[in-house]
Amino acid sequence: MWVYEETLLSGEKLTDVINRTNENVKYLPGIKLGKNVVADPDLESAVKDSNMLVFVTPHQFMEGICKRLVGKIREDAEAISLVKGMEVKMEGPCMISSLISQQLGINCSVLMGANIANEIAVEKFSEATVGYRLNREVAERWVQLFYTHYFIVTAVQDVEGVELCGTLKNVVAIAAGFVDGLEMGNNTKAAIMRLGLREMKAFSKLLFPSVKDSTFFESCGVADLITTCLGGRNRKVAEAYARNGGKRSFDELEAEMLQGQKLQGVSTASEVYEVLSHRGWLELFPLFSTVHEISTGLLPPSAIVEYSEKLPRSF
Repeated sequence: MWVYEETLLSGEKLTDVINRTNENVKYLPGIKLGKNVVADPDLESAVKDSNMLVFVTPHQFMEGICKRLVGKIREDAEAISLVKGMEVKMEGPCMISSLISQQLGINCSVLMGANIANEIAVEKFSEATVGYRLNREVAERWVQLFYTHYFIVTAVQDVEGVELCGTLKNVVAIAAGFVDGLEMGNNTKAAIMRLGLREMKAFSKLLFPSVKDSTFFESCGVADLITTCLGGRNRKVAEAYARNGGKRSFDELEAEMLQGQKLQGVSTASEVYEVLSHRGWLELFPLFSTVHEISTGLLPPSAIVEYSEKLPRSF
């Protein structure tokens, strides 16, 4: 396991502590990782000779990581991405699985789903979805590797659909957090989640017409949306943002509340907004647009329910 090296308050290096205690004391305290997990601060050394690579980092670091891996991995390696987010380029949005495939020249599947990490760590039952491109055998191998009696994994042939569900639900979770922070209640939150799911589906299909309707009913779709809007760090920090009336920035709240972990929803909302602006789609996606405008201070948190007045008639 490649671990970005940090020096803890005790003065010890994070990788040394993980290897001594078998525990990630900073990001997943109290959970034993398994004796087979070795933390390595050297990226090249960690991937050397590996034929299956699992990518799990905040999406804003992925491009830099891929650049460092060019020429360092086996040509027959298979990748799977658990990363939520997208890179927005001049030529349009690039999903993280595509970034990995393009930069490293290897096939990349995805794994997403209603599976908040600290609950899986204590072996509470949950599900996940593997999205694969062409090779069903590779997908089945990933399913076999991840599957346990408490972690049920299914495979669907829809990389973009699975990945966009995992990415876009964080934007909706920010909206759900605003609703919680303003104490608007469960009816409002349910409405936001429904509208959010509708925009997730419409955005995904506009970008990738191959996306399947059925994917939104897998764990990566409606189930992940529900769990992220009920729990999860995006909802939590957005609630604090709304309670503070938008007077404290997301960066400030993230640093204070997440102990070094990164929010994905705010940066994804910004990337989605960029795509919508560029393509003239802002009016088609009032919830996505409003989340970004609230997150950047252009609108107050209370605008999350006012946006519905802007709904186009076609909706």
